[in-house]
Amino acid sequence: MADSKQAFATTGRSRIGEPLVWLTAAGLAIGVVLTLGLLGLVVVKGMESFWPNRLVVFEVDQDGTELAVGGYVSQERERRDMSGVYHEEIQVFRGNRHLYGESFVYLDRANIKSSSEPEDLLVVERLEGGRAIGRAVAIEFGEGVRLEASDPEFMSRIAGEIESRKQLREELEGIEKGEIGRNSGRVKELKNQERLNGSSPEIEAELATLQAEYAEFDKERLEIRERLEADQFVMESVDGRDITIATGELLDVFQPNKAGFFERVGETFRRIWSFLSSNPREANMEGGVYPAIFGTVVMTLIMSIFVTPFGVIAAIYLREYAKQGPLVQAVRISVNNLAGVPSIVFGVFGLAFFIYFVGGVVDDWFYSDLQEPVFKSGGILWASLTLALLTVPVVIVATEEALAAVPRGVREAALACGASKWQTIQRVVLPASLPGILTGVILAMARGAGEVAPLMLVGVVKSAPDLPIDGVAPFIHAERQFMHLGFHIYDLGFQSPDSEAAKPMVFATTLLLITIVVVMNLTAIMIRNHLRKKYATSSF
Repeated sequence: MADSKQAFATTGRSRIGEPLVWLTAAGLAIGVVLTLGLLGLVVVKGMESFWPNRLVVFEVDQDGTELAVGGYVSQERERRDMSGVYHEEIQVFRGNRHLYGESFVYLDRANIKSSSEPEDLLVVERLEGGRAIGRAVAIEFGEGVRLEASDPEFMSRIAGEIESRKQLREELEGIEKGEIGRNSGRVKELKNQERLNGSSPEIEAELATLQAEYAEFDKERLEIRERLEADQFVMESVDGRDITIATGELLDVFQPNKAGFFERVGETFRRIWSFLSSNPREANMEGGVYPAIFGTVVMTLIMSIFVTPFGVIAAIYLREYAKQGPLVQAVRISVNNLAGVPSIVFGVFGLAFFIYFVGGVVDDWFYSDLQEPVFKSGGILWASLTLALLTVPVVIVATEEALAAVPRGVREAALACGASKWQTIQRVVLPASLPGILTGVILAMARGAGEVAPLMLVGVVKSAPDLPIDGVAPFIHAERQFMHLGFHIYDLGFQSPDSEAAKPMVFATTLLLITIVVVMNLTAIMIRNHLRKKYATSSF
């Protein structure tokens, strides 16, 4: 027997097939390396945007003029001029966009005379204008009091000012979005009633009360704004220009050259938390991505709620009830072909069918008294339904495969015990197929969370300050437009007014989107493994 095995191992057929095995393994290895390399690049570049780099002051000789440029080095490159000579350049983030027009500048290494890392340099994060870099000079209070930067209590006083102004901004937001928002909504309802049914003493009295309340809210709002703008933080740029920032605009002041390792780590975590929990600013180039995270997760969950029952029901009918023949085979081919249709086609269908047709009918039936459209415009509901259509073929195919994998003996045992066909499917076949069904749902969620093209037509926007789910009745606003991480990446990469300044946000948002998809998939995989152990069956 051993001789025959050895003889078979040296046959020509074995030698012909062996190179194909190695070629397949090489292809797999190359794919794994490329995937890991891409993920590594995203992780490194994404985390770099949060790490506080050391600030450097470069003394540059620019055409005989000495200039001081301060900031941190973001990248290096080689540039060839018109004569063919190569120049080594470094890209420096110098901030202060309001002074220079751009946040980045390229410096030729040959023109750099010296460099230093002064400990007194600051990175100031503010609400508008991007980050500012320079030296602190003083704080000017509204009462004519001035606290110089040389004072030992200066940095702690700055921290206290930032915290107190943060509370004022939260109070202002509560008034503007809460009290004034509810007041304006009620006024809008009364105006519509007045337009449809005519004026009445009750409506006029309530409108007068609401107008008086609005005047009080507006007065309180203006007082808070005056307090936010009363004090000024004065600093000086590296090249000696004055920078004045209202303390109400300050978000953070950090000295990276003076901070130790653990302080820098703490600043990194602060920046990560701010990125995850705050709203975007400055055309999405600054601030956080909380609305985009919320919109992505909610849209994916709503999509899964719609796609799972329809996909499972369709697969059960095709596999268990439909008479197998040319018609059913044609339906299966059509379902498989739907998985290959470009996603933008589904976006056009969603725009035409869900928004213009279904949304128009809903508005005519329930919102005919309103002048502006409610459901006859893009919203998170129509986006979820569009992606459900896009991903339903994946769930159907996976469910059919899972149903076909259930051993025939299990079905026959249930039928022999007196169960009907539906009871067999409901209590035996479906529980045994749940792991496979969840596999299809996982694939659908992964594809749906990363799609961008159809969403651009059915509800996603650049900025949506109002979330589709909030604490204002009716709490769930299916008609609202929303933000999405995938579209946020597209907007930063291709629509940003300053592409260089947007690069760190692009990588950070990409890393976040990958993390969310992985977390959602791992959660579904854990549920699938639990169900697989719970409904494990033996084969007959």
